[in-house]
Amino acid sequence: MKICVLPGDGIGPEIIAQAVRVLNSLDLKFELEEALLGGAAVDATGSPYPEATQKLAREADAVLLGAVGGPQWDSLPREKRPERGLLGIRKDLNLFANLRPAILYPELANASTLKPEVVAGLDILIIRELTGDIYFGQPRGIREENGERVGFNTMVYSESEIRRIGHVAFTAAGKRDKRVCSVDKMNVLECTQLWRDVMIEVSKDYPDIELSHMLVDNAAMQLVKAPKQFDVMVTGNMFGDILSDEASMLTGSIGMLPSASLDDKQKGLYEPSHGSAPDIAGQGVANPLATILSVAMMLRYTFGQEVQALRIETAVKKVLAQGFRTGDIYERGTNRVGTKEMGDAVLAAL
Repeated sequence: MKICVLPGDGIGPEIIAQAVRVLNSLDLKFELEEALLGGAAVDATGSPYPEATQKLAREADAVLLGAVGGPQWDSLPREKRPERGLLGIRKDLNLFANLRPAILYPELANASTLKPEVVAGLDILIIRELTGDIYFGQPRGIREENGERVGFNTMVYSESEIRRIGHVAFTAAGKRDKRVCSVDKMNVLECTQLWRDVMIEVSKDYPDIELSHMLVDNAAMQLVKAPKQFDVMVTGNMFGDILSDEASMLTGSIGMLPSASLDDKQKGLYEPSHGSAPDIAGQGVANPLATILSVAMMLRYTFGQEVQALRIETAVKKVLAQGFRTGDIYERGTNRVGTKEMGDAVLAAL
């Protein structure tokens, strides 16, 4: 089990260090190898996704990433910016399925802007198709027509693209509450009418999974009104971009949310949903829990180690129940700790 470890920029190295400690504490044999991505890679090699990293990432069974980016690289040409490294590795490894859980632990119910009774115990998984849709469709551009500028983009999905993300969603639901809600806009977009038709076809392979459909505008409202009605949501690239961010805010802190991006063989890139937080980098105060929970996702989806994944998730719950909090989730009456102390607490709870 070979893992390519990419600490990245900002708080990345600090949070990755704690995730690696957790990995090394398990009764499993991993081969871990570090490489550069993002700004750190630009500074060292001139490229945000250097060849040595490409080679290692392709050879590994999974990739664990901290975060990339920071203001010191914002003035570089676009192709040299750290974020290009992230886009590059996703494309290079053909990671088409993005899995973002939105989990609200009972102890953190006050951190959400919604009423505790609406969100306490929330546990949903949003699956977003990452490589198609209007973000990548051709033709696209801005042209002159009748003496004025016209902007145009193309929303496009092939049947095979929809089918493969459908299989990811139904398989994931099989490990959860066995419910899939497919989100589209079939009343006005033919592309998403095809999406709905293909999802219905795919569902026939999974008779024990319940499939429902929801228009995207209603889904955005229902996520705020009654989010606990959902188990797995599956949708295209643009709708998923918006809905997964909306869902993450239900939980109050993005520092708690892991994510996985998978290819068709369950190889994945695992990273926290949050960014590199340059304002607190190097201070030892960042929340490592999203990164540690990303390790749990890696064990579950790439390595099929469900027992060890649950062990990590249970340890995180235990640590929160014991009152340990980093600054982003701190409230009066709890025990404020730094990055390493939070890592210590998780290790003690394993």
